[in-house]
Amino acid sequence: MELRWYTRKDAAPGSAVIYVHGGGMILGNLDLYDAIVSAYVTATRVPFLSVNYRLAPEAHNTTLVEDAFAGVNWLIAHGPQLRVDPHRIAIMGDSGGGGVAAGTAIVARYRQVTLARQILIYPMLDDRNIVPNPLLVPFATWTYEQNETAFQAVLDGKQGSETVSPIAAPARLVDCSNLAPAYIEVGDLDIFRDEDIAYVQQLARAGVPVELHVHPGVPHGFERFAPNSTVAKRAIMDRLRVIQSL
Repeated sequence: MELRWYTRKDAAPGSAVIYVHGGGMILGNLDLYDAIVSAYVTATRVPFLSVNYRLAPEAHNTTLVEDAFAGVNWLIAHGPQLRVDPHRIAIMGDSGGGGVAAGTAIVARYRQVTLARQILIYPMLDDRNIVPNPLLVPFATWTYEQNETAFQAVLDGKQGSETVSPIAAPARLVDCSNLAPAYIEVGDLDIFRDEDIAYVQQLARAGVPVELHVHPGVPHGFERFAPNSTVAKRAIMDRLRVIQSL
């Protein structure tokens, strides 16, 4: 599995972010996200480790999360030579990668590995989200049909069943206590809006510190479609603030 380390020559030692790329858990790679990750590092001086986790349908169920968690273990093991404090590592991802990142935070809790933050950008969390909301359908840049197809691939045809692991679909998690503090953002025209808000509520009820942003009037991936818009600039500034706070 390929890991790609990003750092500036004048990087601030201590914190680091592990990035899990988007693509609905069925698409994407390190190269497609090279410019995105580089921009975060350039703006914050915080190093990033990008993880080229295996994708569905070749990889099933919790395998994607286990790959991301392997990246966590690698960074902790190599922390001294990279000047990274193991207690100042965050997991971050967008869309499908946000779902994998959330699952990684769950695995970290189970295995008693402390993460400083989970930074989830419009994360894909619930395999049961397949019933179209007619108010959102016209704006869906990631559709309900695509969501069902992706989760069927990830869950090896068991999407929607009672056997789905919360590691693969974090919205299934019942006990959210002791998870890493969360920053979550989503657009209010995104089909992930309701599941993301519900997950924040689950975390908050369990005593997990949370920060939620629901950006009005924008769909999934809004900052890619209109990077110079006011809402995109505001979202990026919030992400940079959270990264720099690690």
